[in-house]
Amino acid sequence: MRYRADGRWRDISWKNFGESIQSVAKGLLGLGVQEGEKIGIYSPNRPEWSIVDLAAMRVRAVSVPIFATSTAKQVEYIINDAEIRVLFVGGQEQYIKARSLFSDPGRKLKIVIFDRGVLRDASDQSVYFQEFRETGRKAARDDDVAKRLLQARPDDLATLIYTSGTTGEPKGVMLDHMNVTEILPPHDGRLLDLDENDESLCFLPLSHVYERCWTFYALSRGIIQHYLEDPTQVLEAMKQVRPTVMCAVPRLYEKIYASVKQRNEGASPVRQRLFHWAITVGAEYARRRRKELRIPLRLRLKHLLADALVLRRIRAIMGGRAKFFPCAGAPLSHEVEEFFLAAGFFILQGYGLTETCATVSCYEPRHFKPGTVGKPLSGTQVKIAENGEILVKGPGVMRGYYKKPSATAAAFADGWLRTGDAGTLDEEGNLTITDRIKDLIKTSGGKYVAPQQIESDLGSDLLIEQAAVIGDQRKFVSALIVPSFIALEVWAHARDLPFSSRRELIERPEVLRLYQERIDDHNTRLARHEQIKKFALLSKEFTVEGGEITPTMKTRRNQIIATYHDVIEKMYTEAA
Repeated sequence: MRYRADGRWRDISWKNFGESIQSVAKGLLGLGVQEGEKIGIYSPNRPEWSIVDLAAMRVRAVSVPIFATSTAKQVEYIINDAEIRVLFVGGQEQYIKARSLFSDPGRKLKIVIFDRGVLRDASDQSVYFQEFRETGRKAARDDDVAKRLLQARPDDLATLIYTSGTTGEPKGVMLDHMNVTEILPPHDGRLLDLDENDESLCFLPLSHVYERCWTFYALSRGIIQHYLEDPTQVLEAMKQVRPTVMCAVPRLYEKIYASVKQRNEGASPVRQRLFHWAITVGAEYARRRRKELRIPLRLRLKHLLADALVLRRIRAIMGGRAKFFPCAGAPLSHEVEEFFLAAGFFILQGYGLTETCATVSCYEPRHFKPGTVGKPLSGTQVKIAENGEILVKGPGVMRGYYKKPSATAAAFADGWLRTGDAGTLDEEGNLTITDRIKDLIKTSGGKYVAPQQIESDLGSDLLIEQAAVIGDQRKFVSALIVPSFIALEVWAHARDLPFSSRRELIERPEVLRLYQERIDDHNTRLARHEQIKKFALLSKEFTVEGGEITPTMKTRRNQIIATYHDVIEKMYTEAA
């Protein structure tokens, strides 16, 4: 594995990795950690995260990840619910929030700090990770660790992952070792040709099941895992690491697509025609490869030229060495997916939940169907309920929610996990996600609208940072739009439009006309009842702290509606 320090990527060998896991395992025993005890990890991505995760499992403890962006209140809830007394924290921000919990005199919490640069309060008995690991290394507890490991069972609880919760309080998803060990091998048939020569960039939060299970898989295949602490630096890191494979979410591709599209719109007419020709050639070449059809010599030659002049440069944005990049977490617009396929960049779409230990379905290497999320993994069953809900059975399905028997019972129907997502299965077994059951909008005219699909399409626009589609029990669909202020301010400066604040900028008639034009363009790809009739620009982004989005960037629609109630009502009142 590798991590970045002082502007350089530094190596950790397999040997050092294993020694660190053993040292931390002995350190946990030194703290009196018992079988089944919960160990908290509250940190951005870094090698220590995985070291502690595996060390906890080695002594039959249960690792409990906490999003690095979680508030002190959210951290307190998880610590109390999981009864955590040993908490590993990343940097100063996480330490300060964890330290605030010491105001409760009855709380016994041992804090271990990853970042040596954190300024700590000696009175709280916290310790730096290096010291903790060194103490464990020197301890004569190797036999005790070995004894714990020999007692391990497949049905031991491996981890407790608290869902971010688009509604209500978080629920602790219980995943055992069998969930993890049984769900990884079926990936081998889909993720071909991966070995110790491959390199991956770990930039999505390890506290989420998606990146966490990918890391398990990557390590099990000997892939070099690069840990990126600051996800905002992902584009720069991709050019440095040049990953051959990497987990990502649609937002990354939407922004790259919007940026490439904008640059092309500003190019000369000749270059624009060349770009569109190359994408057209690339699309036909990709379609034939996907379906394993014969590729005519003429198309091969045209593709070689298109690749040299245009397509290769698009792939270079992601490092230029990608075999495929798994993508999940939200819908990816068909337009964006087809663009990257044409560029020779394989976005391997998939679908899963925390409750299914990540993957339920994903693309096959060939004959996959764009616009779907592929076919279920071997051993995983999927069916669609009468109300359109996706139901799942398989080795990855959780044992239940921690301390919540009622919620656990409600999550299952005749042994099938109720995912809460609406979808369809075609004759070939490809799964298509429509939306969250609770997010589906029904207009007052009785028409159903899937807001996530519309938001995904809007997200591919360079001038739109975030969008929330509204319309349940309303006469028409509307949208709250958070502009991409970096792009919008560049646009405004180029036209000498004065403004002193974001609020003043979005109220300018020129800006409102600009966004109306963008909305009109997006509406051309929607059915009439799905089209956005009114919109409002917001000067403030949706945030985790504000409760409008989850740590995994999912929209908390009910909270957004409550927060912007007056703005929404004004849109519909003006249209009356």
